[in-house]
Amino acid sequence: MSSEPINEDIGDLFAGVEAATTGDANADKLLAPYEGPYQGVPHFDEMNLDGLKAALEAGMEKSLAEVDAIANNPEPPTFANTIIALEKTGDELGRVFTYWGIWSSNMSSPEFRAIQGEMSPKLSEFQSKINQNDKLFQRVKTVYESDVMGDLRPDQQRLVWLTYDGFASNGATLDGAEKMRYAEINKRLATLHTDFANNVLADEEGYVTYINADQLGGLPESFIKAAAAAAESRERAGEYAITNTRSSMDPFLTYSDERDLRETVWRTYYSRGDNGDQHDNNAIIAEILQLRDERVKLLGYENYAAWRLQNRMAKTPDRALDLMEAVWPAATARVAEEVAEMQAIVDAEGGDFEIAPWDYRYYMEKVRQDKYDLDSDEVKQYLQLDKLRDAMFFVAGELFNFNFTPINDGSVPVWHEDVKVWEVTDKTSGKHIGVWYLDPFARPGKSSGAWATGYRSHDTLDGVEKSVLSSNNSNFIKGAPGEPVLISWDDATTYFHEFGHALHALSSNVDYPTLNSGVRDYTEFQSQLLERWLPTDQVIDNYLVHHETGEPIPDALVAKIKAASTFNQGFSTTEYLASALVDMRYHMSDPTGIDPDSFERETLAELGMPDEIVMRHRSPHFGHIFSGEGYSAGYYGYMWADVLTADAAEAFAEAPGGFYDKDVAKSLVDNLFRVRNSIDPADAYLKFRGREARIEALMRDRGFPLPDTDSSEN
Repeated sequence: MSSEPINEDIGDLFAGVEAATTGDANADKLLAPYEGPYQGVPHFDEMNLDGLKAALEAGMEKSLAEVDAIANNPEPPTFANTIIALEKTGDELGRVFTYWGIWSSNMSSPEFRAIQGEMSPKLSEFQSKINQNDKLFQRVKTVYESDVMGDLRPDQQRLVWLTYDGFASNGATLDGAEKMRYAEINKRLATLHTDFANNVLADEEGYVTYINADQLGGLPESFIKAAAAAAESRERAGEYAITNTRSSMDPFLTYSDERDLRETVWRTYYSRGDNGDQHDNNAIIAEILQLRDERVKLLGYENYAAWRLQNRMAKTPDRALDLMEAVWPAATARVAEEVAEMQAIVDAEGGDFEIAPWDYRYYMEKVRQDKYDLDSDEVKQYLQLDKLRDAMFFVAGELFNFNFTPINDGSVPVWHEDVKVWEVTDKTSGKHIGVWYLDPFARPGKSSGAWATGYRSHDTLDGVEKSVLSSNNSNFIKGAPGEPVLISWDDATTYFHEFGHALHALSSNVDYPTLNSGVRDYTEFQSQLLERWLPTDQVIDNYLVHHETGEPIPDALVAKIKAASTFNQGFSTTEYLASALVDMRYHMSDPTGIDPDSFERETLAELGMPDEIVMRHRSPHFGHIFSGEGYSAGYYGYMWADVLTADAAEAFAEAPGGFYDKDVAKSLVDNLFRVRNSIDPADAYLKFRGREARIEALMRDRGFPLPDTDSSEN
């Protein structure tokens, strides 16, 4: 490899490209560079929906002009004037997408959804113009196939390959009518994905179960207060609102003594997108599957899953299925054991019914209390949202040497009063790393669930090291004024999980924006791994304190939590795997004439799905795979990543310093967090562990018997 640095100067390539301005103050604000401290932050306090369409159109026009300048450059293609030049395109449009993301996920409204429906197909057309720009692709291909590849650093070689593959896998190799049809399909899919997501959100907003004071039996006081506040915010003072989100549904089904109401709430939640009305998603699913299949057939692939997995760690659908099917029998066998334990309680109480899906959480809680003397609501009293956030900061300091300092002076604008911000610095040097935003509470117009996102990634283009703008978003039920927000152990685990995504972004030391991208069945690994620090002694001893007395959580209760660590694994593993397996089967099957309702039901029957459990995400609201393509034929990735997670956790458990061992932590950060996508994930894990991950750790982790297999490497 050459020792000479590669020239990355693109000269005045974009000198003839006009600035992206519209003359509309609202649109120009969305396009404008960030301003203020910390290398600039988004203008969340000034974003106005009236400017969104004009800003998107101007941003697309500017990006296409930049792309054309690269494609039509008379100079021979080089790493600098083609690959680096592409890395420098689209800054204005990227900033507009920051605001688009807030309106889409955090602050949705009917007005935004109308714009989203109009602009999504236009954005798809825009992307197709880039992917199908043959002059541009030929320049990228020339660099990819040239001798210069041997002179590049490994991360630069990966950048070239990712750029080339991004074109080749998305229609750049097609000609004529096939290329046109590929673009048409993408345009239609953009509309369908948007419609699917908006239908789910409409059902989450439109279906609320209201109950009265006589129907509160079994519900914890903290939940009752939150439900009362939710009802009052909807102008139903004196009642209690069970909103149609997981964060409301899950505790209600766990604690409510009212079996009929549990069934109502369960059916309402699991029927999102499946109510036979204007928000029904079944026809949309069928069309999405048919179009995806047609599109990959144009590229010569057997099915959508084969196309999707070619560049994932799993490589092929069969390898992903092998992993899931190795775990499935143990998971469903455990469900049978769990159901038997629950049914015994029902029978002992004189209940004249068999366990149904709306009973599972309720009676599993009774089993938990009976088997482990562990009351989930008792545990909740020690799980304060703010204290858990401080615990996450502590872990980040110990492993990543990060310090989080609240920004309270109003210098960083936010999109809602609930959003808080922190500056992230290096504990030793004080160097600025980035800004972290937290939007923790549910509200109308906010997508359900929990997610991480970002508004600026690390790179060193133009010789400037960019700081990171990272965000975590949750849907906890906001308590009454002055009341602490208490959450379940599962929700606390999710809190840590999503923070792992933020730490992955904040850790980045890559030079090029594209290298911050992810490999879907690997990107969940870092976040799943961070969950393992919640039950560590340092967190338990210092941050799990009673919200009223301030007393630390008793050792006896901690012992019960740890003894029950594999409890309910039948339920949690089976409901997840059912969704992952149905996702993969959808995308490996011929979708001609498919009826999603029948396909889901028949596939689950073929798998032997227990009657007492439903998929974690039923097809009509499975946004991971139908509101976009991020997880389509890729929901298995959580399980794939969990094999890595369990194996890596054992590396810490075996280290002299345990989960806070400095040497293992440094190797983790250096090899698995900082490098992002600048190295193949399989190679990155080998650097950390010295071998491939093995499934045995996962099975031990869940208390399952080890599979009968000669080779247990994933």
